[in-house]
Amino acid sequence: MKKIHIALFLIMMVWGFNVSAVKVLVANIDPILLTAFRIFIAGISVLVISAFLKILRLPTKREIFIIMLISLFNVVLHHIFISVGLSKTSGVNAGLIAGTTPLFTMMLSIIFLGNRVTLFRISGFLLGFIGVAITSIAGDGGLASISIGDIYVLISIIAQAYSFILIGKLNPTFDPRLLTGYMLVFGSIFIFIVSFFEGSQITQLTKLWSWDLGLVFLISAVLATAVGHMLYNFAVKQVGPADSAIFINFITLSALLGSALFLGENILYQHIIGLVLIVIGVLIGSGAVGYWFGRKRL
Repeated sequence: MKKIHIALFLIMMVWGFNVSAVKVLVANIDPILLTAFRIFIAGISVLVISAFLKILRLPTKREIFIIMLISLFNVVLHHIFISVGLSKTSGVNAGLIAGTTPLFTMMLSIIFLGNRVTLFRISGFLLGFIGVAITSIAGDGGLASISIGDIYVLISIIAQAYSFILIGKLNPTFDPRLLTGYMLVFGSIFIFIVSFFEGSQITQLTKLWSWDLGLVFLISAVLATAVGHMLYNFAVKQVGPADSAIFINFITLSALLGSALFLGENILYQHIIGLVLIVIGVLIGSGAVGYWFGRKRL
C-alpha cells in the first residue's frame, strides 16, 4: 500500500506542475487546438501502453456509448474550459480552484447518487467555497479582479466531477486504464472539430517543433495526462475514495509551487488563506476526517 501512496503523491505533484505547463503552451498556441492535439497524443500513448499490458480490446456498441458520454464531460468540457481558462487567469488561481474537485464530486454524488449528507460535511463545502472565493478575489481589484478565466476553470472542475458521477452510475466494464485511453481519443476528436469551428489554424502546431515548447508538450501529454491518468485510475481502485481525496490536495500545493517557480507569479497571503480553507473543506466535505476518526475508534 505504501507504494500506491507514493505513486498517488507523485501523480498529484505532476498534475499540479502540469497547470504551469499548460499555461505556457496556451500562451503560444490556440488553447482549443492545443488541447485537442495534446489529448489525442495522450490517448494514443495510453492505448499503446495498454497493448503492452495486454489489456487492449475493442469496445462493444454499449461501451462506445458509455465512452462517448463520459468523455463529453471528463475530456471535452473539462479540458476545453481549463485550457481556455488558463489563458485568461493565473496559474495560482487555477490551481487553487482545481483543489475543489473532491467537494464538487461529493456534492454531485449527493444530488445524483443519493449519498447521505451531514452538517459536518456541509461545513466542509462552505469552507471550500469560501476558500475559492478568497482565491478568486485576491489582488488589487477585489471583487472586480474575478476573471472569466476563473469561471471557466470552475466550470471545467464541475464537468470533471460530474464525469466521476457518470462512471459510478454507468459502471463501465472496461479496465479503468483502457477506458482512459478510449475516452482521451474520442474526446480529442470532438475537441478537434470544435477547434475548426472556432477558426483555429492547424499550422500553429508547428511551434511545437521548437525544443522548449516541444519538451513541455510531451511532458504534459505523455507523462501528466497519459501515464498520470492511467496510474491514478488504477491506484484509486486500490486505495479508496477517502484516501484519494486527501492526495488530491497535493495538486493545489504543487500548482502553487509551479506557478511561483516556472511562471514567476506572486503568491499572496489571500492565496495561502484560500489554500488552507480549501484543504480543510476538502478533508471535511469528502468524509476523510470522519473516516480517520472512525478508523481510530476501531
